[in-house]
Amino acid sequence: MSQNTLRYATQLIGRVLLAQAFIIAAIGKIIGYTGTAHYMAAYGVPTTVLLLLTIVLELGAGTALLLGWHTRLAALALALFSLAAAIIFHHQVAAPIQLVLLTSDLAFAGGLLVVCAVGGGHLSLDAHKEPATGVAPR
Repeated sequence: MSQNTLRYATQLIGRVLLAQAFIIAAIGKIIGYTGTAHYMAAYGVPTTVLLLLTIVLELGAGTALLLGWHTRLAALALALFSLAAAIIFHHQVAAPIQLVLLTSDLAFAGGLLVVCAVGGGHLSLDAHKEPATGVAPR
């Protein structure tokens, strides 16, 4: 396996693994809309608009990340969202599960920031819309 093939494959697999978490979370919020609204309200988050925006962000940016379309923007949006979720919902680190959720949100943000920095890679829609420059897409 060539070095480029390995890089292309790992970028694709990394994007898919990150994206699926947000897509599945959005579907869970749709299915359990009322429960999610109550959970958010318990933390003082107004749910009327923010829950819908959360679903749109997770599903839309998650799908964009999966496809590698506007990858850097999608990754940045999801990284910022992950940081906000960590701060708002998982700041009570005395509870072990909250510490796990906090660190996973931070890990997602870190991985997404790496994707934001390097882009979608060769196996992305972004790679196929860039003008020909004679330089291989990152």
